[in-house]
Amino acid sequence: VQLQASGGGWVQAGGSLRLSCVASVLGRSAEVMGWHRQAPGKGRELVAFIDRGSRSNYVASVKGRFTISRDGAKNTIYLQMNDLKPADSAVYSCSVGRISGDGDYRPYDFWGLGTLVTVSS
Repeated sequence: VQLQASGGGWVQAGGSLRLSCVASVLGRSAEVMGWHRQAPGKGRELVAFIDRGSRSNYVASVKGRFTISRDGAKNTIYLQMNDLKPADSAVYSCSVGRISGDGDYRPYDFWGLGTLVTVSS
């Protein structure tokens, strides 16, 4: 599996960015894909995930501001980020994974280079 995230950049608080991630999964489409972020000095945080039926889930801090979507034919997901805040500054990366029996998203241990998002106040 190869993952390539893009679309990061610098933006002022209140601005918007749209991230893209292409997953190269040999011979099949990805079942579930997710976005994660890691700020300096902090652990990786799941931001949102989306399944093949476009059902999605978000971490509480981004609900109402971020929207995840996917193009299944291209194994591509997007993250539209609106009303960005300085606390959203991080390296954003994407993953391929599955939904566990208890409904949690479990990413497979494949990580590509992320894309840096910097939000200034």
